[in-house]
Amino acid sequence: MYWERSKRRYRERALKLSIKNPNKWKYRQDKKPHGLTPPRPEEPKEIHVYKEDLLIPSQARRPTVRFSFQTAFQKSSQWSTVSPSGSVINELAKMGDPDVLEMVQQDRRFSKEERYSKANEDLRSGESSFLICQEPRSAKRFNLFLRRRLLFKKDEQSKDSIFFRDGIRKIDFVLSYVDDIKKEAELKAERRRQFEQNLRKTGLELEIEDKMNSEDGRTYFVKIHAPWEVLVTYAEVLGIKMPVKESDIPSADRLPFSCMLEPLKLPRDVKHPTPDYFTVQFSRHRQELFLIKDESSFFPSSSRNRIVYYILSRCPFGMEDGKKRFGIERLLNSHTYSSAFPLHDGQYWKASEPPNPVNQRNILYRNWARFSYFYKEQPFNLIRDYYGEKIGIYFVFLGFYTEMLFFAAVIGLACFIYGLLTIPKTSGSSEICDPKIGGQIIMCPLCDELCDYWRLNSTCLASKISHLFDNESTVFFAIFMGIWVTLFLEFWKRRQARLEYEWDLVDFEEEQQQLQLRPEFEAMCTKRKLNAVTQEMEPYLPLCSRLPWYILSGVTVTLWMALVVACMVAVIVYRLSVFATFASFMESEASLKHVKSFLTPQITTSLSGSCLNFIVILILNFFYEKISAWITKMEIPRTHQEYESSLTLKMFLFQFVNYYSSCFYVAFFKGKFVGYPGKYTYLFGVWRSEECDPAGCLVELTTQLTIIMTGKQIFGNIKEAIYPLVLNWWRRRKARTNSEKLYSRWEQDHDLETFGSLELFYEYLETVIQFGFVTLFVASFPLAPLLALLNNIIEIRVDAWKLTTQYRRPVAAKAHSIGVWQDILYGMAVLSVATNAVIVAFTSDMVPRLVYHYAYSVNESWPMSGYINNSLSVFLIADFPNNTVPSEKRDYNTCRYRDYRNPPDSEDKYAHNIQFWHVLAAKMTFIIIMEHVVFLIKFFLAWMIPDVPKDVLERVKREKLMTVKILHDFELNKLKENLRLNSASSTDFAKHFTIKENQANLAESTP
Repeated sequence: MYWERSKRRYRERALKLSIKNPNKWKYRQDKKPHGLTPPRPEEPKEIHVYKEDLLIPSQARRPTVRFSFQTAFQKSSQWSTVSPSGSVINELAKMGDPDVLEMVQQDRRFSKEERYSKANEDLRSGESSFLICQEPRSAKRFNLFLRRRLLFKKDEQSKDSIFFRDGIRKIDFVLSYVDDIKKEAELKAERRRQFEQNLRKTGLELEIEDKMNSEDGRTYFVKIHAPWEVLVTYAEVLGIKMPVKESDIPSADRLPFSCMLEPLKLPRDVKHPTPDYFTVQFSRHRQELFLIKDESSFFPSSSRNRIVYYILSRCPFGMEDGKKRFGIERLLNSHTYSSAFPLHDGQYWKASEPPNPVNQRNILYRNWARFSYFYKEQPFNLIRDYYGEKIGIYFVFLGFYTEMLFFAAVIGLACFIYGLLTIPKTSGSSEICDPKIGGQIIMCPLCDELCDYWRLNSTCLASKISHLFDNESTVFFAIFMGIWVTLFLEFWKRRQARLEYEWDLVDFEEEQQQLQLRPEFEAMCTKRKLNAVTQEMEPYLPLCSRLPWYILSGVTVTLWMALVVACMVAVIVYRLSVFATFASFMESEASLKHVKSFLTPQITTSLSGSCLNFIVILILNFFYEKISAWITKMEIPRTHQEYESSLTLKMFLFQFVNYYSSCFYVAFFKGKFVGYPGKYTYLFGVWRSEECDPAGCLVELTTQLTIIMTGKQIFGNIKEAIYPLVLNWWRRRKARTNSEKLYSRWEQDHDLETFGSLELFYEYLETVIQFGFVTLFVASFPLAPLLALLNNIIEIRVDAWKLTTQYRRPVAAKAHSIGVWQDILYGMAVLSVATNAVIVAFTSDMVPRLVYHYAYSVNESWPMSGYINNSLSVFLIADFPNNTVPSEKRDYNTCRYRDYRNPPDSEDKYAHNIQFWHVLAAKMTFIIIMEHVVFLIKFFLAWMIPDVPKDVLERVKREKLMTVKILHDFELNKLKENLRLNSASSTDFAKHFTIKENQANLAESTP
């Protein structure tokens, strides 16, 4: 393998170096001598640590405390001698080589020996009065100090302590496991032994808590600490940016009316917990460049747990079935370990106590996760520092989306109020409710045989409700939402660009983050091929090995989408079959006469069908989530980005069909292919197709949309809040034994719910599905943005509350955008223009009313009078087939139905009349005009609004210029210092040589 060959080459180089200089002084790796004083040859002094306190085998334990005594020259020279094997070490670290830290230490030792050897040769016999010679300090006092810190009773340890027992080393990660009494107990124990041994080889320090010390008496805890050497090595591998100088760029100017928003703002120390810095990617050979005040707090806790998890996910634990096995995820899946998680800072309801660091969890809870702060802005920088950029950018997106929804909600509420105020003035509902007009119009039966004739004024309430959403403002709101979507996406790109600058993600390298190979992919690969870019061998899985899973995946997704369509058809059949039952029952029951005015058979069927459809949606979602995750894993995606993209495509396609199929049916198909009395169309030749209400199908679409959207949001919030709360309560109840044992910090976090790798994915999916409800069908329901706004205000606090109080701390991860979800939002934005145009044209009555107003109205003073009568065609009851005529005979000669057809006395009776074709042409024209107008405005706005704000561009250029200058000055100063020291050494050597030469000449001249 590549890393084995690299290690072999490195060790051959080290052997040659040691043979070349066999008489070099040897010195302790953990102690750094002062100046250029040659170290004394002495045996390394062991630091005594009690085994029963650390519970680590002595042969596997590494030195835990190192003390550095370096002068300024020594620190500067450390950078100047850069090992040529640095890139090799980084590559080995990426591959998970457990001997990386040993190689780093050898690299440091060899580079230091080379420097000291050169310095000793220069100063061997010369004057060295310019150097301050100082003897190395003894390690006894430090050993005594460490032993005192280690020798204390566990009872005295705070239950909120996040340190090892020595009180010095911070716990960065925790593993837990339970003894297994099954057949695989020995195999799991061996896996754990090898895994922990390899973790120690990488430099991580482990401390094991015996099960007797845990409260349940059966759980072992492995506490992991990353020392400074590990952090600096892997910070360079992961390309983590760290501060080098405080930024001198002034903050952005305040908005003119920002004082009015003061009640919504957080305290400055919460909103901006740290000052702005100029940052560069960390390098372990340039440590003097960075603002390292305290090594223990230099790397934030999110970066520390990210580094540790990177090592855990690539650490091997042996060979099984002829393949190398590695990664904590595989051990978790095989139940070798029961959990792996970083620790929270402390209790969320109280601040930390010394010596613990600041409890950021408590700050987040007090200023973010409380529902009383629903009107406050979010502490995005604090979220990023605690949970990482990936979770932070989700809350930024959700907050920005909620802010933009405010404007859409205001306009939608105004349109709804307009419809409410104009109900008395509308001629359509007035004619339907008028006993002299609507009460005299006899409508044809809505089903065969069982349904009776009915009067038009029985739908009076439905017609008034329809006018709330189907009025003159509907067109305006549909066009406005098309423009709003464009503004939302364009402004989000600007917000995202500003966020990339503020969070040091401008030069974010996806190749190092999202494009890293998944450990599962590396484990499954048996072949390797040359990478054309890097010219290195890398794992390779042939397409023929993955093709069967791709086929299975495609077939599965297709079958489940077909199942969704089948379930929708089943709901339609339910509606068709129960409509006649509802109609006959409500006609026969005298007790329901008072209810019939507002609860018609159409509304009853629509409500029950929508509720049933919502239940089916939840059931299908539950099963498909499990199947899609399993299939995606079986596809063996190469990178994390491929895995997320594949899962996103599967889940979104299914959710799109599952949630929107019923709305598409009502909006675009219901009532469009009904036929006419005597020649109705039938589903499967049995059930007669559904008809729209005389006031249109928009009311039913509004009902369907309201039930599914509101039900999903309520169910989601209850599930997110109640589910983890109940599980955590039950887990604590089972774990607590009311013993006197310490309920430690890691045990408290262990009893919390796990924030899985797909939790954030489902949060994004939920938001995108809601975005679809707000945009795709908003013409039928102007209150959708308002409902979404109210839900998101609650959603933000629910997510913050559960993440801060009910979930274990997730592993920090980097992200510079919302990823593939942004492309999905763009696609839905384009589709929303078409869907809303079709809804206004074909589902609402707006276009037929306009055609009647300008082409067929005969009353100049009241142009819309007579519209209802004009929109209903006449059918001769005698033309009913025997199998469709109502069972009860009535003294009616004709009945009316909703369509534009010729009357029965026409030569071409029941055929579409000329008004039908006029209305159809007007609908198509409206769709084309509306789409072109909206798209023209969208493209103009997208062109006019730059993706990156001008001030952000200037700040990025300024920061790049300053970082280049800082690096240049740093390198120049080091070069000058090295030249000065080398020059001084040469001068001293020349002086000494002159003295010796003069002495020799004097001796020769003396007789």
